[in-house]
Amino acid sequence: MSVVIRELDAGSAAAWDRFVRETPSATFFHLAPWAEVIRRAFGHPTHYVFAEQDGAIVGVLPLARMKTLLFGDLLASTPFCVYGGSVAVTPEAAAALEAHAMALRARLGSPALEFRREAEADPGWTERAPLYFTFRKPIVAFDDDVKGMEKNIPRKQRAEVRKGLTKFALRSTSDSDIDVLHTIYAESVRNLGSPVFPKRYFRLLAERFPGEHDVTTVWQDGTPVSSVLNFHFRQEVLPYYGGGTRAARGNAANEVMYWEVMRRAHRERGATSFDFGRSKIDTGAFAYKKNWGFVPQQLHYCYRLAEGAAIPENNPNNPKYKLFIAMWKKLPVPVANVLGPPLVRGLG
Repeated sequence: MSVVIRELDAGSAAAWDRFVRETPSATFFHLAPWAEVIRRAFGHPTHYVFAEQDGAIVGVLPLARMKTLLFGDLLASTPFCVYGGSVAVTPEAAAALEAHAMALRARLGSPALEFRREAEADPGWTERAPLYFTFRKPIVAFDDDVKGMEKNIPRKQRAEVRKGLTKFALRSTSDSDIDVLHTIYAESVRNLGSPVFPKRYFRLLAERFPGEHDVTTVWQDGTPVSSVLNFHFRQEVLPYYGGGTRAARGNAANEVMYWEVMRRAHRERGATSFDFGRSKIDTGAFAYKKNWGFVPQQLHYCYRLAEGAAIPENNPNNPKYKLFIAMWKKLPVPVANVLGPPLVRGLG
């Protein structure tokens, strides 16, 4: 039978997620709950479709349209996610899903279709110059935490973790405390000059992925100083949204936090891989992850463009945002928390 393209609905969500979990090239960001999260948190219309053949799902494609006055119009797979694009187990399914995406872009009138691929772009797609890189490496198995640190963390980072644990008596917790996380995250991104995501986004992620998330928070004398929201998929841990207060810069709280994420994920969940997320080339975050012993791997974000359209450049490396970033860093956190969410919905 030929491949049929169908829209994701409540009745097909379980089969969609089963396909994603069983297909090695699929990622956490291909799971069906992201459609509801993106719609409810940001108000963007989603267009999640799957390829069906002989009554079975043979491919999936998550899509959402971000259209805002400030940042333009983009049909992407997938906004607010590191990885995306179609996932298919047959060439026919892949071709059908991509043809559907291109027809949808034309029908909606969006100037650009974006696939956030890990693999290189297929023929006919325009790939952006190297910008985003991901950082992954295996977690070397350990039972003893001291030996585990030696096996998995470079010497300089080990020294920082030990300093945080001994000199500053830092301790960590693992729970689902979105309030603590968002308070720290909001201060952290303001300090970087970036708008903050709304708290409802974090709450929705926790609600829709109840067994596949946790929050690791580092405390000093009863005060939270760094915190990160982690996702767990297959046997991989993905620390995704995190940050630290200004105090975290001097007491090694971030180093302790990421070690605790790795340690807890391995010891408590059996994780064998650590995904440090994406960073832009030539940034502090890029260098920080390399210093942890991770090797950058280029992400191949690629595009189908309407005639005359250009690849979107809505990222902090764009010189036109330099003044905005400098001004944002000076805003009081409560003000940034009010102004940020309406802006950030176009910066996924």
